Amino acid sequence: MTDSRQNPMTDAGTDRSRAEGIPETPQTLAPAYRLAFADEEFMYRDELRPVRLQLELMKPEMIMDERGITSTIVLFGGARIPEPSKKKEARTKTLADLSKYYDEARELSRILTLKSMQSYGREDVIVTGGGPGVMEAGNRGAKEAGGASIGLNIVLPHEQAPNEYVTPGLCFNFHYFAIRKMHFLMRAKAICVFPGGFGTLDELFETLTLIQTDRMRRVPVLLFGEDFWRKIVNWEALADAGTISEEDLDLFQFVETADEAAKIIGALED
Repeated sequence: MTDSRQNPMTDAGTDRSRAEGIPETPQTLAPAYRLAFADEEFMYRDELRPVRLQLELMKPEMIMDERGITSTIVLFGGARIPEPSKKKEARTKTLADLSKYYDEARELSRILTLKSMQSYGREDVIVTGGGPGVMEAGNRGAKEAGGASIGLNIVLPHEQAPNEYVTPGLCFNFHYFAIRKMHFLMRAKAICVFPGGFGTLDELFETLTLIQTDRMRRVPVLLFGEDFWRKIVNWEALADAGTISEEDLDLFQFVETADEAAKIIGALED
């Protein structure tokens, strides 16, 4: 990224290059002498956590602003859901049966990306977690439509490399789950949630909480696979217990197919 404004001051990159050419002496070799922003050990200190949080918020925001991206369609879903052609490799029969949602995510992304390209790829851009499974399907559908898509990856103990279909210039990596989830929702025009595990549930319930408490404007929240979601969550029991209101059950709706979701979002005519 470059700043096109005319600035008479020496930029940080120039000074970093100059500092690297300074003769080595006991003084210049000491950690205290390093430029603060170029000192990795300093940046990793606990006291610098607020700075790191800010950097993770700003970097994707600035890049997406530069690309002119104004709105997104979010696809949440499980990393373990296989492509149908590979469902025989699935760990369980249930995962194999859920493989159909890989194709639904792929097709939905293709439809929405074709619609997005009518606005030069600035509106309703597909965003996923950038990993395998449903995430891969989402980015794949966008690429097959000839458009760009976003991947918000995160560093995990077991490496989750970005899938090959994320647009390289829109593939981000995060340390903080909280900031990553903010970026999922900051531009969201609709949230499409496919079957998944703890991560997907976390993303779904944070979204519903933000909408329920008016911390986020109401957008369509579409849950793919009614049978799966009713088995995983007893929604009516929450309302019967009074821990949520009956009206909160209207914050989401179930869908089964890409076409059904695309019509709700407005990318297909009825």
